[in-house]
Order: sequence, then structure tokens, then C-alpha cells
Amino acid sequence: MIPSPSISEVTTPMIIVALLIFLGSYALIISERIHRTVVALFGGALVVLIGTIMGFYHQDEAVSAIDFNTIGLLIGMMIIVAITKETGLFQYIAVKAAKKVKGNPWKIMVVFSVLTAVFSALLDNVTTVLLIIPMTVVICHNLRINPLPFLFVEILMSNIGGTATLIGDPPNILIGSAAKLSFMEFVVNLGPAVVVIFLVMLFYFKWKYGKCIQANPKDIKKIMLLNEKESLKNPKLIKKSLFVLSLTVLGFFLHGMLHLEAATIALVGAGLLLLLDKKNPEKVLEEIEWTTVFFFAGLFVLVGSLEHVGVIQVAASKLIELTHGNLATTSALILWGGAFFSAFVDNIPFVATMIPLVQDLQSTFSPADLKTIWWSLALGACLGGNGTLVGASANLVVAGMAEKAGYKISFKEFIKVGLIVMIISIAISHLYLMIRFL
Repeated sequence: MIPSPSISEVTTPMIIVALLIFLGSYALIISERIHRTVVALFGGALVVLIGTIMGFYHQDEAVSAIDFNTIGLLIGMMIIVAITKETGLFQYIAVKAAKKVKGNPWKIMVVFSVLTAVFSALLDNVTTVLLIIPMTVVICHNLRINPLPFLFVEILMSNIGGTATLIGDPPNILIGSAAKLSFMEFVVNLGPAVVVIFLVMLFYFKWKYGKCIQANPKDIKKIMLLNEKESLKNPKLIKKSLFVLSLTVLGFFLHGMLHLEAATIALVGAGLLLLLDKKNPEKVLEEIEWTTVFFFAGLFVLVGSLEHVGVIQVAASKLIELTHGNLATTSALILWGGAFFSAFVDNIPFVATMIPLVQDLQSTFSPADLKTIWWSLALGACLGGNGTLVGASANLVVAGMAEKAGYKISFKEFIKVGLIVMIISIAISHLYLMIRFL
């Protein structure tokens, strides 16, 4: 294989080609005239084909751009969820939760918002939505109400909750590793901002969805008469599923000490549950959202081409150059710039590119001031994921699950809600950073 040129050797035509293919693919994804997975796969293949001919992006480099940690985590948790779903456990929890709040749709939304945010902080946002969404769909079907408002809220709350801890969102893991920041440092420094954002968003969702998620009293009465225990099937498999799920969750907590990636833990858990299930795995593997998995693969290849020709690095460098060494300006620009960049391009490569650039600021800022910049980057990258449907992994996972259940989450509909939530969240974060650190 002919090696690709270094960034200094990349020519303008190479940059233009990579940008045109990326922007063209993005335009088609937004238009929704062609399924986003088809666009991502074709766009990814096209940039590799032309990149190989022009000598700036080869197949091996495209494959290495695919983040296996994200793909492996998705597949592993989808397998665990698919097997657990067969036991009726999700339906049991869903009916139990609905009955606890007397079948009130708004109270159900609040309960699931709290669960989503807390679980996202303690596990990660992708794992959380994989567990929460099946329960949500069951409740909405029983109450005969549209689940989309619930799904929108859970997507947004998963990204908000995941911002609070080291393990809640992949960008935080990258930042924590590079800046040597502990789990508790994330909780202490980002937790208060996340709590405020969560509470403000609850009021916003009450205003936006409070009147449109009303249930018929007859359907609420039916929910209250249901015996949730009747939904439980195969008690042995329930015990096995809970055992493996508990081990997997424990593994997520200890992954730093074990020096294992989340994908490894999830895939080991999936393999163990498949062994304990002792059934033909074909039905389980059919439950995996393969369209979402392949969309991620194509998107990673497309974004990798921009990274390879230096577009992301140049954008990040310009972001820092504009601040002229002023802490407040640097923090604000990284927060807002990171949010909008992460909304439209995957936040993982953006954060990976920003890390060495922030580290270079050690000669300009004190260690305490540099931490403020790290917190700005974490808040911008994680909360920016709420801006669009492709902004975060959890968004696309929920979209795939919803489509399989017969409900389409469109790019345009999501951005109408998500972008507002992102802007409010970043504004609160900006105020928080100013008051606490600046």
C-alpha cells in the first residue's frame, strides 16, 4: 500500500474532494430522500475509492477510523438487551413504573427522565437507552399514546446525564485519560451544571409536551388493572440475564482499573449470556440494529477522511487562535464551538483532535485555568450531541430502535427540539463556568 501523505503534504484538491463528499453525504442525510445508512456507506466507500486514487486516504486508514469501542459496545449491549427482552422483564418494569404513578403520562416521563439521566451517568448513554427504550415503547403502547415525545426526551436526557461523569460519554473518557482527571473530579466539577440543566429541561419538556401526551382515562384504568407479574416468562433466563447484566454494569464501573474498554466488557457479557441461553443465536442476532451499526461505520469513515486531510485539526487550531490567550474567551469559544461542531460531526474525533491542542496551552495557562478549559471542552462536546440526530451515538441508537418499532425519528423533527435544548444547555454551562471558575 502506498502511504498517505502527511497533513503538511495534503493538497487543496484533496481537501476539496474530502469536504465535498462529506458535505454531499450530510446534505442527503438531512434531506432523508435516501436512507441515512445507504448514504453513509456509499459516501464512505466513495471517499476511500477517490482517496486511494488521489493518494490521500486508503482502505486500511478508513478501517482504522472506525471506532471499534463504539461499534463493539453497541453490538454487545444489543445482544444482552435482545435476550433479556424475551423474558418479559422490561414489560414487568414498565407496567410497575406506570402503576406507581397512577398511569399519569407526564409523571411517567419524569420518572423515565430521572432514570435515563442517572443511568447514563453511572453506565453510559448508549447502554442506558438500549435498556430504557423497550420499556418506554411498552408503556406507550398500553396507554395508546405516541411514544416519540418520550423518546426525544430520553435521548436528550441521556446525553445530559452522561456529561456528569468520566464514563458517561466517550469524549469524557478521552479527556479524563489525557488530562489525568478522576471520576470524582468530573462529578464535582460537572455534576452541579448537569443537575441545573436537567431541572431546567424538565420545565421545558413540561411546556412542550405536557398537553400532547394525555392518555384516555379508560386506557389508564386498563394499565392499573394489569398484573405485571404475568408478563414474566422463563424465570431461569431472567436470573441469568440479571446476573450477566449486573456483571457487565460492574465491569463498566471498574473498566479503568481493569484497563479494559467498554466494548470488551459488553462483548464478553453478550458472549456469556449467549452461552447461558443455550439457544440458536440467529434470532438474537436478527434483533441487532444492523442499520445503525453500519451507519456508524460509514460515518466514522467519512469523518476519518476529514481528519486525515487535516480539516478537523485546522478548524480546532483556528478555534484556539481566535482567543489570543484570554481564559474567558478561550473557555467560551471551546464550549460553544465544540457544541456546534459536535452537533454536526461526531464528537469523538473532534475531542481527540482538541486534546493535543489544549495540552499545548500548558505554557499559556496555569494548571487550574487549564482544567477550566478541559471542563469547557467536556460540556461542549457532550451537550453538543443533542443538537442533531447524528450528534451522539445514543441519538442514532434510539432512532434505529424507534424505526424498528414503527416510529420514524426524522432529522428535521429532531433538530427542532434538539438544537433548542443544546443552546439552552450550553448557555447554562457558560453561565456556570463564568460563576464557578472565571
